[in-house]
Parts: sequence; C-alpha cells; structure tokens
Amino acid sequence: MESSKQGTNNANDLICKTHELNDIKKTVAVLSGKGGVGKSLVTSLLAVAMRRKGHNVGVLDADITGPSIPKVFGGDDYKAETSEFGIYPARTHNDIKIMSINLLLENNDSPVIWRGPLIAGTVKQFWTDVIWGNLDLLLFDMPPGTGDVPLTVFQSVPLDGIVIVTSPQDLVSLIVKKAYNMAKTMNIPIIGIIENMSYAVCPGCGKKINMFGESKAEKVAKEMDIPFLGRLPVDPELASLCDKGEIEKFNREYIDDCIKTLESKLNFENNR
Repeated sequence: MESSKQGTNNANDLICKTHELNDIKKTVAVLSGKGGVGKSLVTSLLAVAMRRKGHNVGVLDADITGPSIPKVFGGDDYKAETSEFGIYPARTHNDIKIMSINLLLENNDSPVIWRGPLIAGTVKQFWTDVIWGNLDLLLFDMPPGTGDVPLTVFQSVPLDGIVIVTSPQDLVSLIVKKAYNMAKTMNIPIIGIIENMSYAVCPGCGKKINMFGESKAEKVAKEMDIPFLGRLPVDPELASLCDKGEIEKFNREYIDDCIKTLESKLNFENNR
C-alpha cells in the first residue's frame, strides 16, 4: 500500500515518499527554538496519551546526537530489526512504535560524531526506510534550533503540524518566534504552544511556585494568534518515571487540553 503522504504539487517537490508498506495518516513535529525545554518529554507524553485513546502511534527520534526516546520508554536494550524490505521500529510495552539512532548502535552510550548532512540524511531515512506500517499518528521528536535536521524534516516530510515547546523564561518570546517563523516560512501549520517547567507544587501546602518566573507563553501565543495548549509542571514523579523508562505508567491530566486540540485540528474523529 502506498502512503497518501506524498507531494502533489510544485511546492512539495522535495517531499519524499515514506516506505511503500506504510500508511501514515498524520505527522506532527515537536520542536523549540532552543534546547533543554523538554521536547522529548512532551513528545513522549503526547504519544502515551494518544495511544491510550486507541490511536496507533509512532515516535521518530530526530535528535540524532542526543537521543532520549528509547530511555524514556524503557528501551535501553531495544534494537531495531532489519530485513531486505527495510528497518522495523521497536515496540514499547503499550505498542508505541519507536525509531532512534540508539536502536541501531551496538552500545547505546556510544556518541554519534557526525556532521550535519549525515545526521539530516539519517533522519530522512527514518521516514523513507523504516517500516512503520499503519499509523494514525507519527510524532517527530526534533533536535533543538532551526538547523539542518528541522529543515530536512520540513522539506522532506508532509507534516500536518507542529507543536512548539517552551519554558517560562525571559527568552521565551524570541525562542518561540524563531520556531514560529521557520514553520511559517516552510508553510507548516502550527498546532499551538505548550509550556514545560511552568511551575512546581509545594508538597506541604499545595501552592504553585513559579520557579522560573511568571508564565509568558499564553501572552506570546495570543500575540501570534496560535492556540495555547497548556502548562506542564516540574513533577518529581514524572521525572522518576522517565529515569526508570516507565513513562507509559504516568497518568495525570497535564496535557488533556493539548490532546483535545491536537485531535480537533487533525480531524482525528473523522479518520478513525
């Protein structure tokens, strides 16, 4: 079966076909203008939440030099399988399909010391050569910034939208605008902004503490006329589950609004 995710006009001449055995209905990239804001965490939470709703989900770890998706899903020992037909992604405990450079390395702590074009080419191959099969949603966990890999993904993959991740710091406006402007330049729909590390909750009194200052993400989203998808707190339980590779056990309602917006904007109810 050939995927419908193919370029159909001159504006999409650089779009690549995914593997002929794939039928990938929706593609979403999670990115930010800088590192350290929690893109992998947000990507993983979105994958877990969408899988719980019955969707077939895959995660493509596009952060080649700093991959973390296998670790978060308890896949330190996972390996991708290869055959004459292509590469098969690993499957998590709840059957989320994941593909990462770490799944192809002999040792998962081996550094990937490659130049930009080779890194970008590898990410592209994860789209063209991996046998994802039937997916309702493929999430791209992007590296930080607006360099080779985001450019390659934006040009090569027919993305249905992006989610911008930010944090409550003074640079938030500039950071978000970099990702926003890149997406706009490449004609990629913007699903919205989600703020990570927004606050912490005092275990004694339950008061919210703004550890990194007052949130600015909602104001920035309003200025740019794009949806604000919610705030994620600094949660020790969530951090612990990620460290243990047990993120699929996490079950709080932090991203419910984000999931509702994602399903609505991508017309999921009409595609099930």
